[in-house]
Amino acid sequence: MTVIRSERYAAGFLLIAGILGLLMANLSFGPALIDALNEHLHTGLFGLDLSTKHWISDGLLAVFFFLIAIELKRELVIGDLNSVGKAALPALAAFGGVLVPAGIYLVLTQGSGLAAGWPVPTATDIAFALGVLAVFGRGIPTRVRVFLLALAVLDDLVAILIIAFFFTQDPQLQFIGLAAITATLFGVTSRLLKPRSAWVLGRKPVWPIVAALTVLGLATWYFTYLSGVHATIAGVILGLVMARVPGGRAHHVLEPYSNAVILPLFAFSAALVAIPQVSLAELSPAFWGILVALPVGKLLGITLAGTLGSMISRRPNGSRSGLKFADIVMVACLGGIGFTVSLLMGALAFAGNTEVVDEATLAVLLGSGFAILVSAVVVSVRARQYRRAAGTPRPAVSPSTR
Repeated sequence: MTVIRSERYAAGFLLIAGILGLLMANLSFGPALIDALNEHLHTGLFGLDLSTKHWISDGLLAVFFFLIAIELKRELVIGDLNSVGKAALPALAAFGGVLVPAGIYLVLTQGSGLAAGWPVPTATDIAFALGVLAVFGRGIPTRVRVFLLALAVLDDLVAILIIAFFFTQDPQLQFIGLAAITATLFGVTSRLLKPRSAWVLGRKPVWPIVAALTVLGLATWYFTYLSGVHATIAGVILGLVMARVPGGRAHHVLEPYSNAVILPLFAFSAALVAIPQVSLAELSPAFWGILVALPVGKLLGITLAGTLGSMISRRPNGSRSGLKFADIVMVACLGGIGFTVSLLMGALAFAGNTEVVDEATLAVLLGSGFAILVSAVVVSVRARQYRRAAGTPRPAVSPSTR
């Protein structure tokens, strides 16, 4: 389990799954495999009518968002976002990392009717970015990793808000209300597992509470799905309302399954697209907008906003942020790795237009691949500089779990 929790292995699983999906989609049996994943499973169970691909992106991926929300809550309560002073720099950098890519995309797709894809290049893949830093960043100080983690968490928060507000269709208020009720019950019930709760101090069995939480969690997902809000938002809500300590335990238990099963499955299914047999000139503006805006927009946006924030932010002792310009550029390169959330938003933004979805997927894969290569070089060079300055080859950052 320790290996599966490692950021470097999590990134490796994602990369292998994405490459495998793209490769298999373009072999002789690729079309049949794509059709099989898109085949709806008419079970008639509680009115659910989802394809295998949607069960992965709407169902299993909710667990990934649940873990993100737990991590976000921890950072907001006791971590590196628990004060305005701490959150200012990563928040400003995250803002630049969203605004500039979206702006570049809109400029490149102007007049094409594809403006709805602007959210696609705004996301950063936490697992991949931290994985690249873990693999190539031996010697990088902990403060740089903390900055990247805080930025990526805030970036994903923005992505969650975008999914909730821009990709909600015909919201059903009655089901939103039911989801709110079950989520509230989930949060209240989770407090029975707090270390000093009467239930724990009374040495009562834990499994009935875990079973109740599972049922309430599934009910929240079900009502969220019926409400018209994207079902993954249920995972976010549950992660935010869950008590912090039990939430940390749930994160510890579920993280290996997310790293080794859920995210690779999603990466495989999302990357399962046939490469368009067209010339470069025939590719849609959305392809070029995402391909450029993801790595380049993130680099420019995070660097500019992060540098400005570093100049104006002050620590409690009056000193400036410990991040140097080279560190901010390095994090900005890592921020261009969109992958998981970008793939999801591409599918949502161009739902109903299979050709554009496929091109958007390829653009995300190529843009993220370019960012990975650039990041690997930049992180390696920066790590070498830090090791040389320290005069020791020993690592300053552990590549283990977040």
